[in-house]
Amino acid sequence: MALLELSGVSKRFGSTQALSDASFSLAAGEVHGLCGANGAGKSTLSRVISGHVQPDQSRFVLDGQERHFTSSRDALRAGICMVTQETTLAPDLSVLENIMLPRLGMPGALNWRRLREEAAQLVAGLGGDIQLTLDETVGTLSIGQRQMVEILKALALDSRIIIFDEPTASLSPFESEILFGIMRDLTARGHGLIFVSHRLEEIFGVCDRITVLREGRLVASGATTASMTGGELVRLMIGRELADVFARGDDPPAEPLRTGKPVLRVRNLASSPLVRDVSFELHAGEILGLAGLIGAGRSETLETIFGLRKATGGKVELEGDAFSPRRPVDAIRAGVALVPEDRRHQSIVPDLSVRENLLLAHLGDHRGFGRGYAARKTEAERLLDLLGLPPDRLWDPDLLNFSGGMQQKIILARWLLLKPRVLMLDEPTRGVDIGTRSSIYALLRRIAAEGVAVLVVSSDFEEVIGISDRIVVMSDGVSVAEFPSRLVSIESLAMFAAPRSSAKRTHAVLEELVAAHGGVACWVGIEQDRLFCFDRAGSETRADPGIAAGQIHDVSTLAMALALTARAPGFVTDTDAKQTLAIAIMGRRGHELGLVSLTLPAGNPLPDAETLTRQVQDRLAAKGSLALGKAA
Repeated sequence: MALLELSGVSKRFGSTQALSDASFSLAAGEVHGLCGANGAGKSTLSRVISGHVQPDQSRFVLDGQERHFTSSRDALRAGICMVTQETTLAPDLSVLENIMLPRLGMPGALNWRRLREEAAQLVAGLGGDIQLTLDETVGTLSIGQRQMVEILKALALDSRIIIFDEPTASLSPFESEILFGIMRDLTARGHGLIFVSHRLEEIFGVCDRITVLREGRLVASGATTASMTGGELVRLMIGRELADVFARGDDPPAEPLRTGKPVLRVRNLASSPLVRDVSFELHAGEILGLAGLIGAGRSETLETIFGLRKATGGKVELEGDAFSPRRPVDAIRAGVALVPEDRRHQSIVPDLSVRENLLLAHLGDHRGFGRGYAARKTEAERLLDLLGLPPDRLWDPDLLNFSGGMQQKIILARWLLLKPRVLMLDEPTRGVDIGTRSSIYALLRRIAAEGVAVLVVSSDFEEVIGISDRIVVMSDGVSVAEFPSRLVSIESLAMFAAPRSSAKRTHAVLEELVAAHGGVACWVGIEQDRLFCFDRAGSETRADPGIAAGQIHDVSTLAMALALTARAPGFVTDTDAKQTLAIAIMGRRGHELGLVSLTLPAGNPLPDAETLTRQVQDRLAAKGSLALGKAA
């Protein structure tokens, strides 16, 4: 018997029919993916199930009994909760108080001692990779940690049905892996999970069945994930076939364009506390990706360049001249544009019409009397046609009536009207369906081909690799690596982007290895003929393996190549007589997260390789706190 069954669900918001005769079912012990393009009705259906929205009509059956929720509290009491992408935490309360916040609305007295014990068990269930202290104030946590607290808040209710709405948008790959492990544990205990995501690899990786909505209507109901391909799912979501979403066509590579003077040069830029040391160059006609995790300081870097934040160090040059805008209008008039991350709060003025929102940046650039709208009319019409936006929608009174994809196109057109020299985009496709993403990518390639220098911030590693010519990686406010996008994969980029706080256990192990045995220790990854050095400890010249943190190397040119590729159980003699031990790091899901290598000078006494390998793996898996001392 189904745990949850909905049928005939309809909901209208004003003139917009968000859901029309939709249905959905959820079985105990399964993860059911809810998919669709922007405006398809996924969020509305999720909010109907969780009691946040009252449908115009529906039949709602829970555990075989027909129910009707008048509020989210009714749904919570019935065992249904929702984990949202935008956290609903109280920043001034502690982690413990936030985890147990829903209990405040439940009947009965609160026993905080018992609640603390329960919360401690929940945090322990995340494993040692997530550092959360129950008494820490939530407002001091990183975005990824806050998302984990949001998840713990749902787990504390022990709800039978949990809706995860884009839960990984704020999580690192390591944290996402932990979440997926939690989801598997929940389904094994009979919970039913609803998973909403735009990331197809996550849908196919964690879901048992898939339901697809398009324009508020059901187009696929409960299809097994194993029976569907990525192409079929995209076709169901957007109603047509979609070619390679990152297709470059016959566009020439951007590298030849980098021979001239850069349009934008950033050197050791700082803006306390989130931007500490960022350097890169951006040339005309190229797309440069600024990759990293949320909280790495990427958005703040763009805001500093644009004049929204005060620079506290470093310098910026625009076409060779010093550039330090005191306010955004200075940047706009200099030909620098910024499409910010948060459409709702940073880009849209709800009280203005769509036309007025489109021409908002023009007002900042305009210097004459009046508004000067007529001068932009022809270009505005050309851009609307290029973006596939109907001209009559310009007169809509509220841009919020548009889907997320349509809103983003209007905001892009707003800045393209000004014909900028530098276009900076912060998470340009967040919350946007794959069809709209494809059109945005094509547009960015087109304007880059016209000579515009494009800087893109994205937490989607597939996106930043697919759209960029070069990538600069940021971690904890510092630019840590730079390379052509064609040289990296999603996995290797994720390793480079790992925050120093998340990678501190690995770095601590490297430091302990060097302290105990000397030599040089590295954390590396190997893909085909390329070696990626993510971290390094030790500076002993006689043991230098010839690789550096943040760099990519050709494996065949390295003296330590045999040790890294042979995966021998002990120390291997390098071609330059050094001794190297390579130890595989395994993730919770059984896949490799790179290698830890220890290189010692020729002639040095060697520790017992088997003992050292076990100690390193135990230490990284947080199964113990064995010291990495010399073997007896």
